[in-house]
Amino acid sequence: MDGAKPRFGLHDSITFHISQTARGIERRVEEGLRGFGLTRIGWCILVAVGEDGLKNPSEIASFVGIDRTATSRALRQLEDEGLIARSIGREDRRMTEVALTPEGQSRMQAATPVCSENMAHFNDRLSAAERMELTRILGKLHNDVQDNPRA
Repeated sequence: MDGAKPRFGLHDSITFHISQTARGIERRVEEGLRGFGLTRIGWCILVAVGEDGLKNPSEIASFVGIDRTATSRALRQLEDEGLIARSIGREDRRMTEVALTPEGQSRMQAATPVCSENMAHFNDRLSAAERMELTRILGKLHNDVQDNPRA
């Protein structure tokens, strides 16, 4: 060996490209949602509650892909803005249930076209076969992250 350190090759790393792409997509949708007074996470929570019927903060966190601390913070902000209401669980009084307010439902529906356009913008860059393959590959990587988390 000549003593030279091995080169990392940042731009050869798939994790670099995934991170850069995700940040760009997030920035684009955040800009669109800003006009509705929403963040990407806030909109995702509204969708989780309003479209998917999730009521439990832990289920919402899992669905959106964020931790419980970030979920609690986002729920508090959405509640302060009058977009959700939290109540004591009907079946289990130790649980919190989340529901959309009429304003939350309205704002979610108004912002949905922005998110749909963002999704279409990127979907249109790939063929149907490429989208399926990318979804498969990203799912494979995501499953590994779920199965082998690092502390």
